[in-house]
Amino acid sequence: MSQLNDISLVAQVVVFKNTRAFDQLVQKYQSPVRRFFLHLTCGDSELSDDLAQDTFIKAYTNLASFRNLSSFSTWLYRIAYNIFYDYIRSRKEMADLDTREVDAVNCTEQANIGQTMDVYQSLKSLKEVERTCITLFYMEDVSIDKIAGITGIPAGTVKSHLSRGKEKLATYLKRNGYDGNR
Repeated sequence: MSQLNDISLVAQVVVFKNTRAFDQLVQKYQSPVRRFFLHLTCGDSELSDDLAQDTFIKAYTNLASFRNLSSFSTWLYRIAYNIFYDYIRSRKEMADLDTREVDAVNCTEQANIGQTMDVYQSLKSLKEVERTCITLFYMEDVSIDKIAGITGIPAGTVKSHLSRGKEKLATYLKRNGYDGNR
């Protein structure tokens, strides 16, 4: 039912230029998209807000290209995924740093505020694609098939990234006092 409602709202925006219908889509997906970026940026809320805003602007301007081949949420997360990687590439070009160093800078600029920051610190130990898969699967509850659609990576490779990412997170957290005996 939710998918039909999304399609109805998209149609209202494209056909009738109903901006209130797009507002409803923004209200529905704003928190999940911001949370997605918050995890990818290791807790940088200002950057997450900026990237989310860019995502919704791009979605609005390209809404007529939505073909309903996947769910609206998959299409929107694909835009968000591309926005994040465009940001990473632009930072990489500007600073001439590899992506992991950019992530380390993003993560260490944040104040260390307990366990939440420990999770963000552990996320920075992952490659970007692993972090994306982990974030979507475990934190956003997105299926492996949808992650494959969002990232353009085969489902088997998504599973591999999830497995490696989970192993790296467990190793990092164990090294930092989270041994599972709490």
